[in-house]
Amino acid sequence: MTSSHHPAQLVVETREVEHVEDLLAYASPDEPLAWLRRGDGIVGIGAVGGYEKGRLLPPGVDMSQVPSPADTWRHIAETADVDDPVGLPGTGLVAFGTLTFDPDSAMSSRLIIPQLVVGRHRGRSWVTRIRPTYAELPEPAAAPRPYGPYWSATLGPGSLDPAGYQAAVRQAVDAIAAGDLEKVVIARDLVGTIPVGADLRRLVRALADDYPDTWTFAVDGLIGASPETLVTVSRGVVTARVLAGTIPRGTDAHDDDGASSTLAHSAKDLQEHRYAVHSVLDTLGPHVRHLRADPEPFTLKLPNLWHLATDVAGDLADSASSLDLVAALHPTAAVAGTPRDAALELIRRLEPFDRGRYAGPVGWVDGDGNGEWAIALRCAQIGAEPVRQYAEYRDTIPVVAHAGAGIVAQSNPETELLETRVKFRPIVDALA
Repeated sequence: MTSSHHPAQLVVETREVEHVEDLLAYASPDEPLAWLRRGDGIVGIGAVGGYEKGRLLPPGVDMSQVPSPADTWRHIAETADVDDPVGLPGTGLVAFGTLTFDPDSAMSSRLIIPQLVVGRHRGRSWVTRIRPTYAELPEPAAAPRPYGPYWSATLGPGSLDPAGYQAAVRQAVDAIAAGDLEKVVIARDLVGTIPVGADLRRLVRALADDYPDTWTFAVDGLIGASPETLVTVSRGVVTARVLAGTIPRGTDAHDDDGASSTLAHSAKDLQEHRYAVHSVLDTLGPHVRHLRADPEPFTLKLPNLWHLATDVAGDLADSASSLDLVAALHPTAAVAGTPRDAALELIRRLEPFDRGRYAGPVGWVDGDGNGEWAIALRCAQIGAEPVRQYAEYRDTIPVVAHAGAGIVAQSNPETELLETRVKFRPIVDALA
C-alpha cells in the first residue's frame, strides 16, 4: 500500500489467531474502542494517531492537502506498509471514527488509529498491530482484562425538558406550515453522572446483549447501539439502511401486530420516511451504479419499538471511500430534515444545546476505503466537552444522552415527546 513517493509512516501486520470468545474483554475499561454486532467486530487498544479538527497524526503530510477526514485518511493509508494475509472486513490498517453532527459543534470529529486491533468475523479471529516508524511506543498487550464491578447511573432532564420540547415541536410545525421546510428532527437531552473509575465496557456489554442486531459502538467516550446504517462499503458494494417513522412495541402479541400495522399505514410516518429515503438516493446517485431500493418500506422490529425501514444497495462507480460517502450523506433527512440547510438552521435555533456527536457518523474505515458507518443514535457521550456545559462535576463523570423525533406538518407534540421517551429507553436502561 505504501506509495513510492512517501516513506512509510505506519507499519501494519495482521495475523490470524485462535478463536476469540469475547472481543470486548480486550478493550480498555476506561477508554473502550469497539464496533460490535452479534459478537463479531473489532476492538482497538491504544492509539497511534489519527485526525482531529483538521489536525493530522502521524506527522509528515502537508496540511494544506488534507482538508477533511476522508482526505486525511487517504494520505495516512498511502504511507502505510501493510502486511495482511487474512483479508477480512476490519483487518489491515483501520481507524475508528466519530464525527460531529454539526460542523460548528464545540466537540471534535475524530479518527483514532489504534496500536492493536482484535477482531472476529464469521468464526475467524485476528490481531492487527500498528506501529509508527517515527517513534517508539509501548506496545499494549493483546490479552483480555477482567471486567470491573457493576455500576449504575440515572439520567434526568437536561436543558430542554418535556414542556420545552413540546414547545419546540410546535414551533417546528409552525415553520413547516409557513413553508420554510418540509421536515425537521428536533431532539432533547438527558444528563447525569457515572462513578469515577467505572468500567465502561459494562455499558457496552449491556447494549450489545439487549440489542444484538444493532451496531454497538464505543469511540472516544461515545457509547451506544444504533439500528441505522449510514453507509457500508465492502469491495465495491455500497449498502445503507434508512430508518424514519417510529411506533412503540405493543404490550402483547395482538397489540404488537396492531402497532406494526398502524406504522405501516401511517400517512405521517410514510411521508417522513420518503423524505429520508430520497435524500439518501439523491446523494448516493453520483457515486453508485445500479442503485436500488424497495418501493415500499418494511417494518423493522427492535426490542422496544418498530421502525419503517428501507434497504439501499448498489455498486461503487468511482473511487469514493466510505468516508467520502459519509461526508456526502451526512446529515441525512432521517436525523436533520429537508431541505437540509433550512433544517439545520431551525435545529440550531430550537435546540438549546450542542448535539456533539449525537446523530453524527460513527464507525470504522480501512486502508482501502472500505468501512461500516452508522448514525450515532441510542447513545450517550461520557466525560467530554461540551458535556460539561450542563454542570460542574467533582467526584463523578458527566454523561449526556439525546433522542429526537422527525417533525412534519401532521406532527403532534405529545406523540413526538412519547417517541423520544421510547428512543431513550435503550441507553437509560443500560446505564441503570
